[in-house]
Amino acid sequence: MPNYYIWTIGCQMNKAESERLASYLDELGYQPVAAAEQADLVLLNSCVVRQSAENRVINKLSALKALKSSRPGLTLALTGCLVNSELDQLGRRFPHVDYFFRAGASPEWLGKQSQPVLPRRPSVSTFVPIIQGCNNFCSYCIVPYRRGRERSRPLTEIVGEVTELVRRGAKEVTLLGQNVDCYGHDLPSRQDLAHLLNELNRIGGLARIRFLTNHPRDMNSRLIGAIAGRDKVCEQLSLPVQSGDDAILKKMGRGYTVEQYCQLVAEIRGRIPDIALSTDVIVGFPGENESQFQRTVALLSELRFDTVHVAAYSPRPGTTAAREYEDNIPATSKKRRLDTIEQLQQKIATEINARLQGETVEVLVEGSWKGKWHGRTRSGKLVFFTSNGDLLGQLVKTRIVKTSPWSLQGEL
Repeated sequence: MPNYYIWTIGCQMNKAESERLASYLDELGYQPVAAAEQADLVLLNSCVVRQSAENRVINKLSALKALKSSRPGLTLALTGCLVNSELDQLGRRFPHVDYFFRAGASPEWLGKQSQPVLPRRPSVSTFVPIIQGCNNFCSYCIVPYRRGRERSRPLTEIVGEVTELVRRGAKEVTLLGQNVDCYGHDLPSRQDLAHLLNELNRIGGLARIRFLTNHPRDMNSRLIGAIAGRDKVCEQLSLPVQSGDDAILKKMGRGYTVEQYCQLVAEIRGRIPDIALSTDVIVGFPGENESQFQRTVALLSELRFDTVHVAAYSPRPGTTAAREYEDNIPATSKKRRLDTIEQLQQKIATEINARLQGETVEVLVEGSWKGKWHGRTRSGKLVFFTSNGDLLGQLVKTRIVKTSPWSLQGEL
């Protein structure tokens, strides 16, 4: 019986697609193995959102070249965002790879027409892709060129999929898209994300709903109201700001100003007081001077996010920023700016999480690690606690006895 190994790097969308590819291979009679050296089929699901991610993929492909030479019968396939429309060029660059297929596409080279195959035993908290691609074309981002324009899945298809995942054991779903807020605008019915949240909220046995990634330009009052008015939709939202300076935001092609972003945050917090907000920031964008960087620091200090994901800018070949702007910020300056934001956010997260000391929170138990159960609150806080019972998949009440910037310790 043939076996397979899947190597995945990158975002939640890649993880969800790899999970479905694994289920498809299972149905074809393949067996999973723990290492590429043991496999008849090795499938790499790639990411190129940052140079470091692309480098890891290329290094992995290089390492597999020797394995392929020693085992000519090994089948090697590549998918994900490294695969673009220029398949001939990819073939010349990586001649040891047998098959290339676009992110989210079916592996038709296996000889069978395939549709998304759900995992037989989904995780307690599982990912559900609802829209592919992005129409925003931020100047630094390669994703729209690799995943294409926005394409929404039919609402009824998603509802049916989530219903089946719940029947198989899932308790929470995270709806995924490169720009999830635009879900449905391309459907004949024009049913949007608010419609979808309303339908999913009715599914019996489903405990929680989350969604990402959001774009501030595309989030509206109707969607905010759907979050506030649906009991299963969690009070957690990722809202990438990327910079606190209007000139940099314009060069990034983000489509909003700092003032507009702050107004949006005020509306969200006004309608959902318990919301936990996270954001993304890029430091060292071409031309970013010290004053512009300090405006980002000031914005983060003012808005006080629960989580900040910060990255140093790296040019992506094929993007507007790579063509039009010189990468003129020294690496040492980028590192200093990144460290500054990480230190600021550690202080803010410490203070936010300290407020939960002694509070009782509801935790969905997702698994165990080093002798402790772990799960997340509705606001996405990671909680560890001990118990002798089998609590996997259960909602439990936990009193917080210790806090840190990154996680919480509790007791039943």
